[in-house]
Amino acid sequence: MLHTSTRPTTRIALSAAGCAAVLGLSLAATAPASAAPAAHRAAASVPAATLADPNGRYTAQEIHTFLVTFYGEHGPGDFARAYGISEHLKEKVAVSEGFDVLLCAQNNPQSIDIGPVSTAQSARVGYATVTTHWGENGEDTATFEAYVDLDATRPIQLLDTDCEAAG
Repeated sequence: MLHTSTRPTTRIALSAAGCAAVLGLSLAATAPASAAPAAHRAAASVPAATLADPNGRYTAQEIHTFLVTFYGEHGPGDFARAYGISEHLKEKVAVSEGFDVLLCAQNNPQSIDIGPVSTAQSARVGYATVTTHWGENGEDTATFEAYVDLDATRPIQLLDTDCEAAG
């Protein structure tokens, strides 16, 4: 039997927009799809069955959308840094002066790519390789792993980064 469930629109807006302003979330929930941000339109076009895990976990698609929005083109902004990371990661950031734990670097890259998301349900995390591009034309790259909690009963957040894992 096919079981389809959906999350409230504001949950989808939060997952899709990741670090959007609170005002933007309430507007995204009521605005037509054509007026929504591109990330929200992309998530809205995915069938509800693929966005809502019946076991209360974020899906790989939701995590990927969050990471793309969180990291943006050159790294997370102030809002993402304040509200899009776990308390553990905030502590890690606070003791890492001169090194950006969220980017595993000291400066902002030319661009950022998010790889495919894997989920480790027994560990209750989803993760992806983040590739940062450096140099004048982005020809130099570095990679690291970004981890997100799968528990969809809480707002989606970056749990941790592993600067040694991918490269």
